[in-house]
Amino acid sequence: MPVEPLSQKEIEDRLAELPGWSVDDVRLTRSYRLGTHFAATAMVVHIAQVQEELDHHSDLTLGYNTVALSVHTHSAGGALTEKDFELAQRVQALAAGHGAQ
Repeated sequence: MPVEPLSQKEIEDRLAELPGWSVDDVRLTRSYRLGTHFAATAMVVHIAQVQEELDHHSDLTLGYNTVALSVHTHSAGGALTEKDFELAQRVQALAAGHGAQ
């Protein structure tokens, strides 16, 4: 079943539920700061597990003590879809457990 792009109103409504997330050039993005490089690496591994479960993958960047995500749905022509926000919600839920801010 094809994934449908969200309307601007739907994007704004879902974004309001995700503190720290933003839309940058039609991508849903968020950066997290963690206490150490090891903590950031552990969070990347956890995010990778979630992405595999959802079969939906972001651009995921590991810095010294930072993790950055950027996602959109390729199969919807690069638009934002419910899949992007589901991934963001899952990442948001696991971030606190890693001490991410």
